[in-house]
Amino acid sequence: MVKKIISNTYTYAIGRRKAAIATVKLFFGKGESTVNKIPADKYFPGKTAQIAYNRPFVITETFGKYYYQTKIIGGGKGGQVEALQLALARALVKIDENFKPVLKPSGLLTVDSRVKERRMVGTGGKSRRQKQSPKR
Repeated sequence: MVKKIISNTYTYAIGRRKAAIATVKLFFGKGESTVNKIPADKYFPGKTAQIAYNRPFVITETFGKYYYQTKIIGGGKGGQVEALQLALARALVKIDENFKPVLKPSGLLTVDSRVKERRMVGTGGKSRRQKQSPKR
């Protein structure tokens, strides 16, 4: 078994959204971007997802200059894409502070902390539903 030797020069960042947590290692140069050891375009099929996670690179005009290895835990595909997007934007800002004024107005550095509310006891299985009051 032959192991690939990967350069130790990478930038590390974390992105979170809903229940998803994405940890990114961003490398300079050409290579295949992977998500959970699967190519990113195979892990996130569909054009909208690919547009979403490539957006930090497109906005900073660095598309094709960097590749990444990501581990994403938890959540659904939508939350995972947004967590990856935040992590990539944070990693790019760590590399070059001049990317911050470009990424900030487009909302890529803003943390969306909304999480599903837990169900409450006595509400009939929902978080905000109330029991029906009697008619008279």
